[in-house]
Amino acid sequence: MENKQNYHTLDENQQKYWKKNLKLITILLSIWAIVGFGGGILFAGPLSKVPFFGVSLSFWISQQGAILVFILLILVYAIRMDRLDKEYLDSIKNKKQSQE
Repeated sequence: MENKQNYHTLDENQQKYWKKNLKLITILLSIWAIVGFGGGILFAGPLSKVPFFGVSLSFWISQQGAILVFILLILVYAIRMDRLDKEYLDSIKNKKQSQE
């Protein structure tokens, strides 16, 4: 039988942190899906008429562009999460100092 005293819910700061984290993940994954699926499949017809580095733009997006966008999104995620972590840690420090 599980001890109910060990059950712990997230405090207000943790809820804000995770809400911001999930929002960022959702936005970045949506961008990646739009570029990868849209650029390589949905808009392949019109984009195939646009030359880009000697191949059609739709081919380039599906073979190279989506991967480069994914790498860029990883970089953006790392930078934004670093800022969010610092913001969250600062709020914890301020909360502890105000309690003392």
